[in-house]
Amino acid sequence: MSATVDPDKGESADNEVPTVAVCETTPGRVVFTEDGNSDGWIATDLTVSLSR
Repeated sequence: MSATVDPDKGESADNEVPTVAVCETTPGRVVFTEDGNSDGWIATDLTVSLSR
C-alpha cells in the first residue's frame, strides 16, 4: 500500500485501509488478496467470523 498526501491536510494518509477481496477456491479453502497487489495473498484452511 502506498502512502498518499491529502491536499487538504498536507500530510500523509497512512491510515488508509486497503481493500481486501476474499475468494473460496475450494470448499473450506479461503484466499485473501489486496486490491492492486497481485503478488501478495494469504490462503487459509480456517477462518472465523468477526463481530463488531
